[in-house]
Amino acid sequence: MSSAGRRRRGTSSIAPSPTSSSSPSGRPEQRPSQLPQWKFSQVLGDLPPAAAGGRRNGPAALQDAADEISAIEFDARGEYLAAGDHAGRVILFRRADEDEARPQARPRAELERADRAGVPPPPRYSFATEFQSHEPEFDMLHNLEIGEKIKRVRWCARPNRSLCMLATNDRTVKLWKVSEHKAPKKGDGEPRRRSTSTAASLPLREPRSERATTKPRGSSADSAELIEKVGDVGDGYSAKCRRVFDRAHEFNINSISNNCDGETFVSADDLRINLWHLEVTSQCFNIVDLKPADMQDLVEVITTAEFHPSSCSLLAYGSSSGRVRLVDLRRSALCDQSVRTFRDREGRPQPSTFFSEIISCITDLKFTGEGRYLLTRDYMNLKLWDMRVGTSPVATYKVHEFLRPKLSELYTEDYIFDRFSCCASKDGSYFATGSYSNTFKVFSRTAVQTTGTTLEASANPYRVQPQTSAKIPALLSNFSLGVSRKGQDSLRSDGKEEIPCNLASRITHLAWHPTENFIVCAANNSLYMYHT
Repeated sequence: MSSAGRRRRGTSSIAPSPTSSSSPSGRPEQRPSQLPQWKFSQVLGDLPPAAAGGRRNGPAALQDAADEISAIEFDARGEYLAAGDHAGRVILFRRADEDEARPQARPRAELERADRAGVPPPPRYSFATEFQSHEPEFDMLHNLEIGEKIKRVRWCARPNRSLCMLATNDRTVKLWKVSEHKAPKKGDGEPRRRSTSTAASLPLREPRSERATTKPRGSSADSAELIEKVGDVGDGYSAKCRRVFDRAHEFNINSISNNCDGETFVSADDLRINLWHLEVTSQCFNIVDLKPADMQDLVEVITTAEFHPSSCSLLAYGSSSGRVRLVDLRRSALCDQSVRTFRDREGRPQPSTFFSEIISCITDLKFTGEGRYLLTRDYMNLKLWDMRVGTSPVATYKVHEFLRPKLSELYTEDYIFDRFSCCASKDGSYFATGSYSNTFKVFSRTAVQTTGTTLEASANPYRVQPQTSAKIPALLSNFSLGVSRKGQDSLRSDGKEEIPCNLASRITHLAWHPTENFIVCAANNSLYMYHT
């Protein structure tokens, strides 16, 4: 990795004045017909142009693809926020409310406005540390390059003050332990072991030899190996790779999910779902297998998998055919028969076209309302399901309906394969999902209207977006859309109608705070946060 990729992310924070509006917690919205007003809270991860340009030349200095965020996740208490990027790094942000609660840490005018409002300020986060989780590898057996991009980050239960999390790239899942320690004062005994002048400024790199020298469970590592696997990754933090779960997937991993029992998790690829124990890396159990005897008979692939939040035996997984299957691990070792299948038979477009299967592919799913509802996202819609009814969703929230006439152009440029995630509040009253033009949408389960609220990832979320088109190559001019046009205002120079959004700028990753109405969304290399 280049020196630019090793640098620590710069952070900036912009916080508005506290307001008097607040949202109830644990109860449905009192006024179902009114959506909450969302306000900008802060932005994290902006790289100063001087710092970025000092290492590179040209326009690439302001936008590094390696810094693009690829996964975000809150811990169970909302104290920490983890973000993974394309360079294989995991960045941790810590809630800074306690430090800012001191009078000397906040301006007097802001304290006076907070007192008049009578409500606590929204959560604020600051940079804690970062470490190198994955590095590029090469699979000699399949002659395949494996990238370092972080696909998913999942927090594990905290047995003590240390933080534990799972991070995965395309083939390997790693269990990391991040500990916070206090720097010893002068004269308070011997300095900590392994502290060097450069250890705190460089991200931790796991030695490549660790995969071959991983010892069985119960064995203790010698001091030399311990020094290699543990290192200082930031001011007051140290990270250690405790387990490496690899060599179990033939295809790329698309999701991981922790079980509520605190001991197991699943990793899913295109054809299989494997069940792991957090303490065992030498073996796993294959619980779902869609691989046919002849690959020409393959009709669907697995796209995502998620454990039930309170029942450790229930697992839901989505597929490219638009189905979501709920399986019970108690019924059989191989869950080839589902307990319930969720499929919207009434909402499928008729007649079926070439693009019907593509746009119905499930890209993400989440359990909401303490496991009573299931939230699924495909390319066009966000759907809410009752766990007791699998024939039709409770509600369908349209996200990209305006793009339906443009499916041929989206398919040509591969935009139709974009994977958008979704998230939900703790009580399941509100949902959010990403879209194009650097926007995302928030919906309410109890609201009368299903159009939702469109917000932009910027300091002014309600700013009206102009109808701009993406920079689409001239190849698209060869396609005739066959759409009736009432005017010539939106025509290009070649006579074709422009796509009414910026396809190159999209919000694909979002996370909802576990206890408050607080959303964080990833826009390139920045995290934008909003509260009610």
